[in-house]
Amino acid sequence: MLLSFANWIHGTPIGWAVGGGVTWIWPVCETLHFLGLALLVGCVGVFDLRLLGMAKGLEVGPLQRLVPWGIAGFVISFITGVMFFSGDPYQYINNNAFWMKMLFIGLAGANVLVFYAAGLHRRVESIAAGQDAPRFAKVVAAVSLVSWLGVVFWGRMMPFLGTSF
Repeated sequence: MLLSFANWIHGTPIGWAVGGGVTWIWPVCETLHFLGLALLVGCVGVFDLRLLGMAKGLEVGPLQRLVPWGIAGFVISFITGVMFFSGDPYQYINNNAFWMKMLFIGLAGANVLVFYAAGLHRRVESIAAGQDAPRFAKVVAAVSLVSWLGVVFWGRMMPFLGTSF
């Protein structure tokens, strides 16, 4: 099934363009992918670090308003990631580092679902300067940081530990 999907997506016009048909698309996607990850990890990371107790002089509410920017960064990275995959899916499907990156993305996504399903997003927005976050919010923040750093690490390791590039 995965090979069928890889064959299909590689045969699309986007697959052709990113796979070398249009020479400037890959570097533009690389740049946007990096900017998206920086936006995601920067915004979500600052929020997570505050929940873990760093920069206690800041209220959590204003930092939580950065989360939509982090989501925008994820969307940019997701779109460019799909474009990379469509350009040459075969270099990814046999790459263990790629699958580790996907695992960490899944972990981060599950963690976000826990954050919102447990109502933590409402409980932490009222944390004033100098106050600690609830223990469970700290656990979720730590899992978030580890997850997104894992995504960045494994993404960077794909050329070195796998068959990509």
